[in-house]
Amino acid sequence: MSTNTRRLAAAHLAGGLAASLTGCGDGREYTVPEAACGVPLDEKKLDPFLVDGKTFRIVGDSLTDMGKKAQGRCDLSVDDWLVVSFEVDKADKLYDPMDASESFRFVHPAKAENLPFPGLGAVGDRTAMISTECGGPEANYLVTEVRLSTKIEGDVAERRENIEAFAVDLVPKVKKALGCTS
Repeated sequence: MSTNTRRLAAAHLAGGLAASLTGCGDGREYTVPEAACGVPLDEKKLDPFLVDGKTFRIVGDSLTDMGKKAQGRCDLSVDDWLVVSFEVDKADKLYDPMDASESFRFVHPAKAENLPFPGLGAVGDRTAMISTECGGPEANYLVTEVRLSTKIEGDVAERRENIEAFAVDLVPKVKKALGCTS
């Protein structure tokens, strides 16, 4: 067999192997719902955290029905693997996520700069926390914390940008769901 024939055969074999491996991955067989726990989802903001799988599941409280409860939580999972979790706490004051008392929430915390609404925020390698005014019937302030699964891998800086973008998109939707006036 000539060198060119061997190279051509190797190229075809490599291409076939790559195609067969691609066919083995299940991909995303699920549909992302438009809302979770009473809050609209932006699939583009959620996309960096979605993994291949068959079933997308939502477990948690409807934030619109929190009533007198001080806390609501919503977990988003794919095939029983937690992907993203967000928790909303009603508060009586504005909490600073960069305060030393909040450090247990983060790995490598940094202040979230230039929030598009009044509030304080911080982002870590797998967590974002934003504290903001509510002025609603049930809460003066809200603290929203978004946590990512350890299954979500990739570039840490990019992951931090994505979790901050998701949290910043989520907070106004949570405020609206809870009837906040500020």
